[in-house]
Amino acid sequence: MAETKSILLVGVGGQGTILASKILSAGLVESGYDVKMSEIHGMAQRGGSVSTQVRYGDNVDSPIIGRGTADILVSFETMEALRWLDYLKPEGKIVVNDYEIPSAPILMGKEDYPEGVIDIIKSKANTSVINAAEIAEELGNLKVMNVVLFGALVEAMDLKDIDWEKAIRDNVKERFIDINIKAFNRGKDAV
Repeated sequence: MAETKSILLVGVGGQGTILASKILSAGLVESGYDVKMSEIHGMAQRGGSVSTQVRYGDNVDSPIIGRGTADILVSFETMEALRWLDYLKPEGKIVVNDYEIPSAPILMGKEDYPEGVIDIIKSKANTSVINAAEIAEELGNLKVMNVVLFGALVEAMDLKDIDWEKAIRDNVKERFIDINIKAFNRGKDAV
């Protein structure tokens, strides 16, 4: 019997966290897991925080991940990892994108982006740092940063026995399939 696993994906509006969660959920369902997904948009269209919670196993009662219960936290933006850190289990893992998106108060000069965020995160949890933006730029499209991080998630959670290429093909527009599969593979290799 597969115990229920909890995956928390967090980022800023427009980063593709929801698409990554849909690909994740589709692959897990196709593999026979019971999957529950919940998404919270906040002020996503204004660059605000976005979180998606995916829980899977033999029988999942609720899509909601409580504080201290996530097996893995995947953060598409550096500061979001710190914001959601208390949702991670003590033995949980973090995959964090070394990518900063300044919030409105920072852009207006009212606050500074905190320094040393990645060092703080590393001191508190098992952390893999990925420069998904650099990988996505090498592939020619910054928008595949989310699928780079998705690949890193698959590797970190050891979910290699699932046909992720099919899940990608089923969830992205046809003209973006090849670059997204490349992004997924580069993300797996980056962990």
